[in-house]
Amino acid sequence: MELIDQHTKSIMEGCKERARDAGLRFDDESLEYVVTNRDMLELSPKVMIPTMYDFWVHDVEVLKGKGRYELYPSNPFETVINTRPAISFYNDNNPDWLNVMIFYHVLGHIDFFQNNLYFRHTWDDDFTGRALADKRAIAQLRSEKGRWLDYVIEFARAIDNLVDYHGLLSRMHRQEDSGTSSRLDFYFDVFLQDQKKVRISEYVQEIERYNKMVAEHGDQAEAPFFKEVVGKHPEFEALFEKLGKAKSVRGNDVMQFLLDHSGFLNSEENRWMKSVLQIVRQTSLYFQPQIRTKIMNEGWASYWHETLFMRDDRICGHEVDFARVNAAVTAMPRVGLNPYALGMRMFYFIEEAANKGRFSREFLSLLDTDQRKKFDQGTGSGQEYIFRVRENLNDFLFVQNFLEQDFVDRHRLFVAGKHLDEQRMVWQWYVKSRSADDYRQMVKDQLYHPPHITIDLDKTGDDKLYMVHNFEGQPLVQDFIHNTMLGLEYLWGDKVMLETTEVKSIKTPDNQQPSLPGMGPQALDDAAKPEIEWQRVRYTMKDKKLSKGVI
Repeated sequence: MELIDQHTKSIMEGCKERARDAGLRFDDESLEYVVTNRDMLELSPKVMIPTMYDFWVHDVEVLKGKGRYELYPSNPFETVINTRPAISFYNDNNPDWLNVMIFYHVLGHIDFFQNNLYFRHTWDDDFTGRALADKRAIAQLRSEKGRWLDYVIEFARAIDNLVDYHGLLSRMHRQEDSGTSSRLDFYFDVFLQDQKKVRISEYVQEIERYNKMVAEHGDQAEAPFFKEVVGKHPEFEALFEKLGKAKSVRGNDVMQFLLDHSGFLNSEENRWMKSVLQIVRQTSLYFQPQIRTKIMNEGWASYWHETLFMRDDRICGHEVDFARVNAAVTAMPRVGLNPYALGMRMFYFIEEAANKGRFSREFLSLLDTDQRKKFDQGTGSGQEYIFRVRENLNDFLFVQNFLEQDFVDRHRLFVAGKHLDEQRMVWQWYVKSRSADDYRQMVKDQLYHPPHITIDLDKTGDDKLYMVHNFEGQPLVQDFIHNTMLGLEYLWGDKVMLETTEVKSIKTPDNQQPSLPGMGPQALDDAAKPEIEWQRVRYTMKDKKLSKGVI
């Protein structure tokens, strides 16, 4: 691995000038390296610093990847890492015209990293230096602790998605001089949400009531506001004294709770394990936004590599080559999901809609298809609009707000279903739905969504750790429960309990008709679906033995 030569660096600097002229914003400094195709495997996917943890499971994955490369050689184009300065890696056999295209793609990624608010906690962090220090710390611990280090890393990585990423963002975006008291924070953050579990509408009403008090009383708004609160909730003051002051910690971050409250980890002989958990937790928090913005991030980079390269005079003579490479990257599959293709087309669609003024009440009220197609107010604000989208949204909000029926119809998208032809014993694929609601749900089902598991502070004590899985329609994967609970018991030092929801029974409707010769797959798909009955269960890991009971 070596830095790119001066000729290639001058190409990159020229791409930076053109990208800035188009509106992209990023730091001046960046580092570019060239590596072989085979070595690129160790740098993939983009959410990993190479050999960050450097333990045996990672070695196995790298060897598997190299084995696949021997059988099916591939040509990955680039890998870019969100560091300061940004670091990117390229194949050592790219021609200049291809590097121009790839550099634009990389600059799109860097602009996204450095301007999307979900990456806010990474903007001021020297992750390169911290990763190097962490790597040296782990190497030192390996020389002292041997394989025990690998076990602790594996236990920690089993729960590295149970970090309070959104809590971190909320603290960073909160203004330091907001003037809100701990009492007010406790009321809105803990009392209403955790204690009363109020509906969203009621929560919003309370915010509006407080804002009204501020408008009327200014800095003295809290006194009349809490006078009404205590009148409605007499227990508030006692709970604030008990939980708001004496127990300010919240149980939304399982890893942080272990670091703070595990007697096993905080004992003198085991404190080295805390540094390992802290490394894994900080790394997880650093890469959380990348996995939550993959469609937007890849779509944004693809939008700009196509937009800027098509304007670049260096495309001359390579139009066919570019078309072939670009189609391979951004082709929309008939079945499945390509984040590059979907994200790029959505940004084009949003830009066009904003240019025509279609994000307006007037357009949204139109029901006639011909009128919707002809609607054009010529606002010309499309590019400004997509820059705001790039800054403020993640994949879920992006898909939820902009993947609409007009977009699905334009690109002839559909949700595919499959049916087993028992006579030929082959799967038959068919168009299941062309509805935007169904397609949107299919995309959302493929987004990253870790389980929402919190610590029950009232039931947790020195002798046990009590966790609650807040059920959101998807049960936990049972294959992972035993090993994860085993690791938690080790890190906590005592009994660990997990409350979750599982399937109790599946009832098939009595009137469901059996399949008949000639019955199409759509008819089978439209048959009555079985009803699922759920039940709440509690897992307990004690002395390395897992038990389960119905609550």
